Amino acid sequence: MILLKLQNQGKLYSRLAGLLYLTIALVGGFSIGYMPTEIVAEGNAPLTFQNLLDHQELFRWGIAGDIVVLVLETLLTVMLYQLFKSASTTGMTIATYSRLAMAIIMGMNLINYMFPAIIMNQPEYLTSFSSAELESLTLLFFKAHKYGELAWQIFFSVHLFTLGYVIQKSGKTPKWLGLIMLIGGIGYAGDSFIQFMLSNSVVLSVIFSSMLVLAVIAEFWFAFWLLIKGINKDSEI
Repeated sequence: MILLKLQNQGKLYSRLAGLLYLTIALVGGFSIGYMPTEIVAEGNAPLTFQNLLDHQELFRWGIAGDIVVLVLETLLTVMLYQLFKSASTTGMTIATYSRLAMAIIMGMNLINYMFPAIIMNQPEYLTSFSSAELESLTLLFFKAHKYGELAWQIFFSVHLFTLGYVIQKSGKTPKWLGLIMLIGGIGYAGDSFIQFMLSNSVVLSVIFSSMLVLAVIAEFWFAFWLLIKGINKDSEI
């Protein structure tokens, strides 16, 4: 009901969408970007387990951050559809379903964090496992979570590519923004592909990493545009 009222207040609706976009970026930057780097030591199970024990509060806050992102993603996805469906209903339907699919996979991927959380508390029924086995299991589930991220990243690439096409067509935002989002969507897909394929191609890695940088720039540009400039659902710039 609140979103419906805001929808009828023109630019206030799009500014709320921009605020949600920025919040997701900041919270997700912490829970998806920062937290794992402080805990996971690639290829080193004992160190990863020790880091988990040393940063228990950070790990819990990371899980909480992911939950917040999931809730906000659902709200933002619906709001973006309402803002740009007049430009392309088909395009925004694809963008909406792909982003919702991303959110579902993100939610399921949280299960891979629950196992380290259980191991961290060392309940009695885990006493049959040796310390080395618990350490290896911890690193395994963190690794599984990383591949889960690559899975939802593919659906996000579809969303970003399609959204870029729609907003470029809409005339409500700068056309260059839509083009950069298109390129960024390709970058997300390419990055997932080479990591799933365990490719060691330096050239592809550099190319897709550069596209990911463009994607980040485009997303922040888009968020600030919505937040500061604001748009009406059926208006042109």
